[in-house]
Amino acid sequence: MADIKKKAAGANPDAGGESFPSLIGRLGEDIITLLDTKLGLLKLEIKEGVNAYVRGRVAIGVGGIIAAVGLSLLNVAIAFLVSALFENTLLSQPVKYALGFIITGVIYLVIGAAVIIRAKDRLAKRNLAPERSIEELEKDKQWLKRES
Repeated sequence: MADIKKKAAGANPDAGGESFPSLIGRLGEDIITLLDTKLGLLKLEIKEGVNAYVRGRVAIGVGGIIAAVGLSLLNVAIAFLVSALFENTLLSQPVKYALGFIITGVIYLVIGAAVIIRAKDRLAKRNLAPERSIEELEKDKQWLKRES
């Protein structure tokens, strides 16, 4: 009988004598604290992820610059090698170098054009429209027509 009166009065013996409204208030505060903690953790994880992404992009950029310098030096070396193939001709040295660079440049142009054409063909074959989204929008459109 005493338990019934305590429950009717709003007291809970398991809660250390706290009333039901105060328990609900404390639960609300605990939920807000939990959400604040979760949001703080999410912000920290996003910040760390962005920092890692930026560091990675900078490293890729630096690597790209170094690779471009290396490719340039390789191209010059190839051009000089091609010009050496004209060693036994009666051409002057500057013309031999020019021919070496021209032939090397043409080879790179042909290879680059082939890569571009192949990539363009692959893109042309691929349907870039978001099929699932379009399908869902069509379903929604049909549903709205039926409902009206």
